[in-house]
Amino acid sequence: MSTPSFDAKTLAASLRAAKHQPRKRFGQNFLHDRSVIREIVESIRLERDDNLIEIGPGMGALTEPLLAEVDAMTVVELDRDLADSLRIRIGANSHPNFTIIKDNAMNIDYRELYSPERGKLRVVGNLPYNISTPILFHLLSYADVIQDMHFMLQKEVVERITADVGSKIYGRLSVIMQYHCDTDYLLTVPRGAFNPPPKVTSAVFRLTPHIDKPIVAEDEQYFAIVVRETFNHRRKTLRAIFKNSTLLPTLSEDDFAVCGIDPQARPETLSVSDFVALSNHAKNLDA
Repeated sequence: MSTPSFDAKTLAASLRAAKHQPRKRFGQNFLHDRSVIREIVESIRLERDDNLIEIGPGMGALTEPLLAEVDAMTVVELDRDLADSLRIRIGANSHPNFTIIKDNAMNIDYRELYSPERGKLRVVGNLPYNISTPILFHLLSYADVIQDMHFMLQKEVVERITADVGSKIYGRLSVIMQYHCDTDYLLTVPRGAFNPPPKVTSAVFRLTPHIDKPIVAEDEQYFAIVVRETFNHRRKTLRAIFKNSTLLPTLSEDDFAVCGIDPQARPETLSVSDFVALSNHAKNLDA
């Protein structure tokens, strides 16, 4: 593992040079706290030959120290002014293996950024809170070419993603993300680390897609429907949810017994494996 090595004064100067007003429509809050930046870079544990992708580099607060750790890097930036600023400051003249894609992260085919020679993608980003969940689900569809993902999001959302079964915040996002990935809460980022300071505290977390899922849903789209439908009625028992749902079949006592699940249980008490068992059984009844 390499040790992060970047000139903090140079970073600060480049950030000051980029006179850019944060745009609310893009959900822009720019990271500026150098100690937090260093901690984030260290937590990612980069290697020189990593195939690194950064989503939403903004003014480059993370981009430059990350680029110091790898031989090549690609960034995806929707804001053209910011993309042009990055190209001027750390473009081809200073780093020939630095690539900028001016586009929405939701439009990117991440499989095109993968190659056997460069290896699986390591994705990093400070995601806008207003579109973070769609981006995460979009990236999950490319999990086979992604080594891991490190993102900064609203702390409340990160806590839900990494929540343990049985907790009050364990829900749909917890189950879906944990079905596809190992999830790790890494560090909390205070509001003052950003300009302008957001109204919420942020956190950094890691998603590591399973190479081989511990348990596999026979129909992952149906599995997602079961998870969504049950947590839409999280205060009800599973028996009541399946009985009253227009999307799911009614389950008998024997059906629940086959799955090893108490029909009086509520959704937040079910593990990912329980949801997969329930989904597989219900799907077969619907067939």
